[in-house]
Amino acid sequence: MNLLHFLSGRLVKGVLVLFAIAVLNFFLIRAAPGDPAQVLAGEAGAADAQLLEQLRQRFGLNEPITTQLWIYIKGYMTFDLGFSYRQQQSVLSLVLDRLPATLLLTGAAFALSLALGIVMGALAARRAGRWSDSLITTLSLVFYATPLFWIALMSQIVFSLKLGLVPNVGYETIGANYTGLARALDIGHHLILPALTLGLFFTALYARMMRASMLEVAGADFVKTARAKGLSPGIVSRRHVARNAILPVVTLAGLQAGQLVGGAVLTETVFAWPGIGRLMFDALVQRDYSVLLGVFFMSSAMVVGFNILTDLVYRLADPRIEAAS
Repeated sequence: MNLLHFLSGRLVKGVLVLFAIAVLNFFLIRAAPGDPAQVLAGEAGAADAQLLEQLRQRFGLNEPITTQLWIYIKGYMTFDLGFSYRQQQSVLSLVLDRLPATLLLTGAAFALSLALGIVMGALAARRAGRWSDSLITTLSLVFYATPLFWIALMSQIVFSLKLGLVPNVGYETIGANYTGLARALDIGHHLILPALTLGLFFTALYARMMRASMLEVAGADFVKTARAKGLSPGIVSRRHVARNAILPVVTLAGLQAGQLVGGAVLTETVFAWPGIGRLMFDALVQRDYSVLLGVFFMSSAMVVGFNILTDLVYRLADPRIEAAS
């Protein structure tokens, strides 16, 4: 019952947060310079006043701002994210078509960065003050401070163009018509470089957090008691130090899981990965308000969902939270 009460409370708060974000995104997009009707008219080769008025009337851009907001909110309540005047397709179908590619990329990058960060941070903490600790700390600092787009471009040049180890761009080999396992392996081959690029920044962050947390926990009284009982250093490190030190890393990972979608905008653009990050970039250039709002809403929903999932994982990792609640 406590878990059900916890979930219901988080879901209600999540819905309220999504509503506030949807309203805020609506006004922020409208405040941006540029008129989608003028963009469409320019692409059609004509920009006379009559055509502009027809386009605005067709897509509801001539309605009062309050009417547009009501139509927008009412549509979101029924999972209708609007219609793309540029793509001539519903926004929901556009987002759902691109969402699997983004989830694949961000999921792989998140799992890779979390696993590598925890392992590297634990190794650095156990060898604190040695050359391996200095090496891991230095690499973490370098990858944390290096811009994501620069890493993406350099990795393309080195590992794809120079060494030819992995594909340069794309989701799968065009024209290969692979099916089944062959297609999955082909997509995985294309996934290696963008997933590594996107995950390096977060790997560095988790490694530094894990190292600092383990060094802090290692001086706690219960760890000293475990050592005094004669437990081996490996058991003390795994069962007592690492298990308690990983809690801040789980919290940080959950909060930043949704940020991977934002980082995927650059990664998907550089690697021509057909996800919602690339869709967002194209919609921004084309002033496609409906698509931008739909992508923002889906991204916000993913962030809220990740936060709720993090709370559940945290309760499982630390039973004291459930006992206290």
